[in-house]
Amino acid sequence: MPLYQAIVLAIVQAITEFLPISSTAHLILVPCLLKWQHAGLTFDVALHAGTLVAVLVYFWREWLAMGNALIGRPLTNPGLGYDRRLLAYLVLATIPGGLTGFLLEDVVENVLRSPLVIGVALIVVAVLMGVGEKLSLHLRSISEVRLRDALVIGLAQAVALIPGVSRSGITMTAALLLGLTRTAAARFSFLLSAPVIAGAALKKGWDVWRTGLPEDMILPFVAGTAVAGLAAYLVIAWLLRYLASNTFKIFIVYRLALGVIVLALGWGLRHD
Repeated sequence: MPLYQAIVLAIVQAITEFLPISSTAHLILVPCLLKWQHAGLTFDVALHAGTLVAVLVYFWREWLAMGNALIGRPLTNPGLGYDRRLLAYLVLATIPGGLTGFLLEDVVENVLRSPLVIGVALIVVAVLMGVGEKLSLHLRSISEVRLRDALVIGLAQAVALIPGVSRSGITMTAALLLGLTRTAAARFSFLLSAPVIAGAALKKGWDVWRTGLPEDMILPFVAGTAVAGLAAYLVIAWLLRYLASNTFKIFIVYRLALGVIVLALGWGLRHD
């Protein structure tokens, strides 16, 4: 893989993993439109590793507080109950997606990766996001997340296995419909991404470990990890600031436009 391709794909991954616009759709479309070969399993590990580091570093205070609460050494006693609850909710919300991914991995990889599925998913979730914006009270903070909220958001995350849905997009939409503020929806979604990304990185990383890292992939792997991590950190910081005073409208419009483009491209390919 040429180094410039590794850098471009790392930036695409970082931006689309956390913005509610579907990383899967973009990582399929960009190489296709630019006539690049598929990056392959090895580079997927680099992208996941980079974005995981970004989430861990950006939210290091939250992770440290939850870790200390888990072992009974809270950083501040008043937050002990909240930190434990948040950690428990993140674990519970991860289970539906983990089970669904384990059971339906072959279907997702071999059946659902089509322009029709991706285009329709982009449009449907855009509509749902618009409904969430319209109906949400935008009142509840992340400290007010309850068990029911975690389970609903976790079930929504399982749907994100469908290419084009967007893990961040569907979880933020579910959080909006539950009455969370936009920033609370984004923060919970970002925290929830850590175990999902870690699981994917470990699974794919084990396969790479067994086969070995090709010598000509060392530089793209390192560059991809570093660029994805830095870009993802900046994207997380930007989106949280943006949502403090703006709506999801720009992402809704983008998803609708991209969905139409994907469907048009898919129709064109079928009739070439």
